Amino acid sequence: MKLTLEEITRRVVDIPALPKVTNDIMRLTEDPDSNVQDIERVIMKDQSLTTRILRLANSAHYGYPRRISTISEASVLLGFQAIRSITLTASVNGLLMKEVSGYGLKENELWRQSQSCAIISRYIAKKLRFAKVDQAYVAGLLRDIGKVIVSYYLNDHFKQIMSMVENDGISFLEAEEKVLGFHHGQVGAEVAKKWNLPEELVEAIEYHHSPEEATINFKLTSIIHLADAIVMMMGIGLGVDGMIYNLSQETLQALGIDGLMLEQLISETSDLLVDEDAF
Repeated sequence: MKLTLEEITRRVVDIPALPKVTNDIMRLTEDPDSNVQDIERVIMKDQSLTTRILRLANSAHYGYPRRISTISEASVLLGFQAIRSITLTASVNGLLMKEVSGYGLKENELWRQSQSCAIISRYIAKKLRFAKVDQAYVAGLLRDIGKVIVSYYLNDHFKQIMSMVENDGISFLEAEEKVLGFHHGQVGAEVAKKWNLPEELVEAIEYHHSPEEATINFKLTSIIHLADAIVMMMGIGLGVDGMIYNLSQETLQALGIDGLMLEQLISETSDLLVDEDAF
């Protein structure tokens, strides 16, 4: 018997709410009237977040000539988008580090895969001159958050799903939806709604396997789709669902990416992931 999406999303209540600091930062960084002092007052309430931001601001990746010692200085150097990304990343890494057995992902593998997708998403966004590069980072980081919930249901249906993948030549996502009645993108979108994330992020999470369905921000969703595919091509945290990945040719055409450019992107982003200061 198939569960409905409404039934599965009841489990979203098991996903913890974002910390108040994170919600405050999300709100302030979207408010055109907020300033670095407002940001600093909120961040200073969280010692680990303060340390994380200052460490990044002083990393070799930014190469600032003098030491950054205040959150205000760091906010100016990094920008509000980056501050929002860092804060959200710190809030969700615990969830993404869990074992996701239904997808064959051991502890930390979903986190490694998600962080890689986030970094690659941001790189592609810069390459394509997408205005909100750090929004692409967040979407890439969270695109598989639904797996944390869906994994619970996959254990009982794993053999049936894998049989469909192997014998019918369909993707794991398609088999997932046929057997369960929903897929992890839909569930991830419900998590994003619970966290009050912007609509275009909710959409990118829901349709990262089918960007042609995006109506709010097709380009953002397409960037995440491409980054996700590159992560799978690299074999990072492959799991059981990465063996058959349908890279949308329509998306590549819409982004203006041909075969040669795709090869270059894979090479460039592979080198990028070696840089420990990439984020």
